[in-house]
Formats: sequence, C-alpha cells, structure tokens
Amino acid sequence: MKPTPISQPEPSPLLAFGAHPDDIEFGCGAVVAKETRAGRPAHFVVCSRGESGTRGTPDQRTAEAGRAAAILGASIEFVQLDGDGHLEPRASHAITLAGVMRRHRPGVVLAPSLVENQHPDHPKLGKLLRDAARLARYGGVAELRDLSPHAIDHLLFYAVTSDAEPTDISPVLVDVSDPAILATWTAALQAHASQAATRNYAELQLARARLNGLRAGVSHAIALFPNDPMIVDSIAQLGRGARSF
Repeated sequence: MKPTPISQPEPSPLLAFGAHPDDIEFGCGAVVAKETRAGRPAHFVVCSRGESGTRGTPDQRTAEAGRAAAILGASIEFVQLDGDGHLEPRASHAITLAGVMRRHRPGVVLAPSLVENQHPDHPKLGKLLRDAARLARYGGVAELRDLSPHAIDHLLFYAVTSDAEPTDISPVLVDVSDPAILATWTAALQAHASQAATRNYAELQLARARLNGLRAGVSHAIALFPNDPMIVDSIAQLGRGARSF
C-alpha cells in the first residue's frame, strides 16, 4: 500500500505596496517574479496614479502598471490617498492600508524604504505601512471591525535607488539569477515606457541587481531590508552567506 502523500500548505500571499505606478517593479520586481513562478500569489497596491510626474498621464501610467503587474504574475489595485507628491502620514491612511492587509491576509509585505531620499512619498508610505502592519492585527480598531484581524509574518523594505538603501540594516539578498526571472523582470520594467524617455531605468535596475549579485557570488540579487529580526526554526534554513570565508 502506497503511503498517502503529504500535501504542502498553500504559500501565503505576497502583498507589495508602491507609492507610484512603477515603484514595485523597479525596487523588487524580480523578487515578485521569482515568488509567483514558485506558486505564491502576489498582489500590488499602488497609492497614486503618478499624476504629479513630468512624463506620462495618470491613465497611461495606470495602464503601464497593469501590464507590468500581469507580466510579473500579480494582480493590482489602486488606493488613492493624498495624491502623488502630496502624501502625508495620517492615522486614517494607516487604517486604510491595514484594511487592505486584512482583506488580502499576506504572509509577507513589501514596502518602500524608510530612508528619506529621492521622492518624498516613498519613506512616508513606508512608515504608514509599518504602522498599518501593527493596526491590522489589533482587534479593537473600530474602523476595521468588519474585517478579521491579521498578523503578517514579515515586513520587508525595498529601495528604488541605491542611496535609499538603509545603512543600519543587514539586507536579505534574494538570488534572482535565473535567466527566465531576469527576462520577466526586464519585460515588466520596459512596460513603463513613459518613464524611459530620459533614463534607461531597466538598465539601471539590472545594474544594481548585478552589483548585489557580485556581493553574494551570484549573477543578480535584490536587497530587501527586514523591519524586525528574522526567526528560523533551524540554522539549516539560513541558506548561504554572501561572503566566501
């Protein structure tokens, strides 16, 4: 008699937030591609339509984001807060974002870096999401009582530019060297054609990933920065180190 196969639990959803229609793809799109390829559901939440940008209309940028998300295997929604370039930290915004977490019940949340650099909306959204992750698990928040509390497993920050990377947190380097992953990510980056008029953003992000890969002894890697210390049940789960001792 053959033993009954042990069914593997379904992977918990990945929820990625961006302040603008291209942030997620530029900062961590390869990670999303790798996770969805492995069977993890992924959902994007974009908190403006790029309406203050110099290039691309809100309709154009919304459409580009939809195409890029589809390429990466993710679904997408837009949550309008204060608008592009006008985001302010408000308790009401944190509660709105906590509601999104309760609806999608992710295991991992990807958020923009807290480092104040480049676009002011990036760190502001990161801070709001840090607050939202706490509020999502609090059962007494009156505005959220119609949704069951939810505690995420990990809050990880991504950087859209190298100078937005935290210097006081050791990163988790995600190996994205698989050529199929890189091709998918490149296609998603190129979907944001309106933003490529003045700079080759696809090449810029691929170069950053290449540098991170060289740090880790692989072809390409994406740096993610954990909000909290990560706990493992065994050191066997640690994978390999970036340094060759």
